[in-house]
Amino acid sequence: MGPHPAVAAIRLAVRRVLHDILTEHSRIYDVPAPSSPRAASPKTPAPSPGTQHAALGTALETSYELPGQSPQEPPRAAPHERPPSPLVLVACSGGADSMALASALAFEAPKLGIRAGGITVDHGLQPGSDLRAEEVVLRLRQLGLDPAESLAVTVGRTGGPEAAARDARYAALDDAAVRHGAIAVLLGHTRDDQAETVLLGLARGSGIRSLSGMAAVSGAGGRYRRPFLGLDRQTARKACMVQALPVWDDPHNSDPAYTRSRLRQEGLPALEKALGKGVVEALARTAQLSRDDADALDAWASQAEAGVRDATGLLECAKLYVLPPAVRRRILRRAAIEAGAPAGSLFARHIEEVDRLITGWRGQGAINLPGKVVAQRQGGRLVIRQG
Repeated sequence: MGPHPAVAAIRLAVRRVLHDILTEHSRIYDVPAPSSPRAASPKTPAPSPGTQHAALGTALETSYELPGQSPQEPPRAAPHERPPSPLVLVACSGGADSMALASALAFEAPKLGIRAGGITVDHGLQPGSDLRAEEVVLRLRQLGLDPAESLAVTVGRTGGPEAAARDARYAALDDAAVRHGAIAVLLGHTRDDQAETVLLGLARGSGIRSLSGMAAVSGAGGRYRRPFLGLDRQTARKACMVQALPVWDDPHNSDPAYTRSRLRQEGLPALEKALGKGVVEALARTAQLSRDDADALDAWASQAEAGVRDATGLLECAKLYVLPPAVRRRILRRAAIEAGAPAGSLFARHIEEVDRLITGWRGQGAINLPGKVVAQRQGGRLVIRQG
């Protein structure tokens, strides 16, 4: 008798991602990769589009990377030398999603010759958070994960509480990955999280990239992997229950002070009541379709950019004008970020104002952008620079 269907589902999702990671690692060291788990049985489902196109996703995910990151390339092994056993970490809060992920990693990694470790981040936002973090570390060690450690962070205020906590968490995970020499960090985001992210992007009205949600592969060098984007939250919780894994339900997840919490507790249930079941699946599918389109447009804009600059590197308004709006605005956004505008503070309305210097020129003055960047039209050229 095999494992419970929920346990089998989370293990299969992790096994696929680990095989992708190991294949990439094997290419670096020029050694044969293990046989694919997908080929082991004709009943194994086909890989998701996010897994199939991991390489392309990694190349185009720069908007999701943190400043100052650069891919970490491990040293090549000498001829006939066995490459070091790679380390994969799991980010674990102690909640059902990440505990299910940790258990699946602990089960699957040894079978592929991968070392598995776990990191929990103590944000210090609740009383007793340090003790809770130590409990999570103990659970990770009981699963056999090594290293297993807690990292305390200081959460700032930039961008609001949710964004500040996220920035602090990723900074800590980046540091841990580099310090331990990990080739990947697994994150427990589920299909439900993806649906919430799509709706939040829709509310911001900031374009198709926001609707593309979270990538299966993101971060510097493809560091972050999300095996559960095709699984619902209930599957992860069920897997914990049948394995008798204790989980912690973060009270912030039901606190109406947080936008995502309100969406989770009120917004999505209301949509399902009005539109019927299947809203979460549809939103997750929208994310993947939007990501494919956004990646293609990003690639088009990258190729077109060289052709719209003059010999001095300035953007030529006449050449920008004839481009499709989606391509032109991507070029403008990239130029603004290169001039010093923070990507997280640069919204669609900013780019639309700059775009009017191209498409609705009536002699208007300079456009002020975040980061003290100024965009203005001069002699048929678009100048974007620090003001």
